[in-house]
Amino acid sequence: MSVKVTPVTPAGPAHPQPCSPPLIVLQDMEGETEERGEVHRCLRSSGVQVPFNMNNSNSNEEEEQKKKTSKKERKEKKERKEKKEKEKQEKRERKEQKKKEKEEKELKEKEEKEKKEKEEKAKAEAPKEITVIDPAGNMYYNWLLVITIPVMYNWTLIIASFEELQTDFLIYWFIIDCVSDVVYLADMVFRTRTGYLEQGLLVKDQKKLIDRYINSLQYKLDLISMIPTDIFYVYFGLNYPEIRLNKLFRINRMLEFFQRTETRTNFPNVLRISNLVMYIVIIIHWNACLYYSFSKAIGFGLSYIYQYIPIYTCSHNRVMIMYWSTLTLTTIGETPPPVQNSEYFFVVTDFLVGVLIFATIVGNVGSMITNMNAARANFQARIDAIKQYMTFRKVTKDLEKRVIKWFDYLWTNKKAVDEREVLKFLPDKLRAEIAINVHLDTLKKVRIFADCEAGLLVELVLKLQPQVYSPGDYICKKGDIGREMYIIKEGKLAVVADDGIKQFVVLSDGSYFGEISILSIKGSRAGNRRTANIRSVGYSDLFCLSKDDLMEALSEYPDAKAMLEEKGRQILMKDNLLDLEVAAQGPDPKDMEEKVERMTATLESLQTRYARLLAEHEAGQSRLKRRVTRLEKKVVAPVQEVEELGVEMGTVATTE
Repeated sequence: MSVKVTPVTPAGPAHPQPCSPPLIVLQDMEGETEERGEVHRCLRSSGVQVPFNMNNSNSNEEEEQKKKTSKKERKEKKERKEKKEKEKQEKRERKEQKKKEKEEKELKEKEEKEKKEKEEKAKAEAPKEITVIDPAGNMYYNWLLVITIPVMYNWTLIIASFEELQTDFLIYWFIIDCVSDVVYLADMVFRTRTGYLEQGLLVKDQKKLIDRYINSLQYKLDLISMIPTDIFYVYFGLNYPEIRLNKLFRINRMLEFFQRTETRTNFPNVLRISNLVMYIVIIIHWNACLYYSFSKAIGFGLSYIYQYIPIYTCSHNRVMIMYWSTLTLTTIGETPPPVQNSEYFFVVTDFLVGVLIFATIVGNVGSMITNMNAARANFQARIDAIKQYMTFRKVTKDLEKRVIKWFDYLWTNKKAVDEREVLKFLPDKLRAEIAINVHLDTLKKVRIFADCEAGLLVELVLKLQPQVYSPGDYICKKGDIGREMYIIKEGKLAVVADDGIKQFVVLSDGSYFGEISILSIKGSRAGNRRTANIRSVGYSDLFCLSKDDLMEALSEYPDAKAMLEEKGRQILMKDNLLDLEVAAQGPDPKDMEEKVERMTATLESLQTRYARLLAEHEAGQSRLKRRVTRLEKKVVAPVQEVEELGVEMGTVATTE
């Protein structure tokens, strides 16, 4: 705010007027009335007279009004400007936002495109899995049967050199040859689809399967067998079936089929003998065809060679040379003596081949027969040992007869096999699965085991022992100590009186007894004694579970043990065979003593193992000390030599 002092001259004629104090006019007043009053007070206090001017006041109000209007306009203008700038800013922001969104969208699309391309590339580079044939499956085995047929056809008829056989059935041979070639080609494709195990998993990668097949020797043999040698028929003629000898390289497929069949069949010895006979026939057939070709090359009609008679049929000629081939290879003789050197060479070769082949065949036949009778021989050896023992001990004839009948029953009903001996070569898991499949349903029939957990049942199934009883045999008698429980698999058992004649009840398949006695339940009035006489009516097959095996299994299942004992007490209470007062007295001292004995045995076992480990540790320390001593000797000796050499050199230097 500025203050301007101006003199005020009153209106009227010009004449000198007395000087009056100057009148102060406030310009550029931007404050309010209070501000002007404050200025007036300041001027009065300083001795300056400020007269009141109404016109000036009105002018000031107008100016103030104008200033307010101007201020308002400026404010509105400023607001409009700010609003406009704000709109421009918002527009720029929207534009930038749209641009940013567009860029983000383009970036996202680009990333998705790159990701898609990467996935497609990874998918293209990833191993291509296809549907493969499991070499252990039925489809593979069935295909082996299919490919074996053309292989057998080629091995049998390619060598056949009879002109009548070639010309009379020419169309059939061409058709069969074409079909066999197609099957050979399909077999190559089949091999590229046959999986193999790698780290225990079936490989399904197409590239790996093809590479493995192409890099194998079998691929080269298959490729040779697929060479179209039939085109040479145009040059050599139709009487040269040996042109197709390359088809014989597929013989491994036939051998693989026989091997897998031997593994699958339940009669492997019969299959081995059949294969052996087939090999013999094929060898004789080949030798006969070679003999015919040799005779044809030298000339028919000589004394030694095959006598070709045109009036004979092809089948008759075939039988004749097969007869000659059999006589030669079996070295029986009765063949015309050779005359020419080539004939001698052929006969000598035939004899040598025959001796080697049939020596091998006879050895294989003997081995097969021995294997077929191995089980019977072992069983008979056991019978002979029992017979010798009974004769030496002068056992009664009646008892001896019962023993022999028992052995006969075992062999006749195929129950002479020791299950544990047969299954011992299997892994524990497979052995357990077989036992579960055979015995689990039987064990579940026992009421005290009905609700037991699966792990305990598996443990018990592995401990079941099959037993066979003859007619009249006592399984248990009244008063005997019960150490086993029995489950009837097959047969009938009778609960009889003390005289062994009167029958109270007959137990049949699925029945069981003796389960309470092996639990040793405290308070049982019968204790662990048998309460009845049980006798076999005929031949009976039972499963036996001993008390020791049960307790060994229950040691890992304490809850199951408590549950079984509770079930046993309920059964005894139902039959009024439980003394409640004795049962409520607490643990039996005998049980505690048994537990202490088991703990003592376990401790002794641990001590034995500790002593063995300690001895091994001491032995290892001793060996280590000896090795360190030897190393020290090897190191100290050179050091001493160097020191002695240094002393000698020092002495020499001092002397010089």
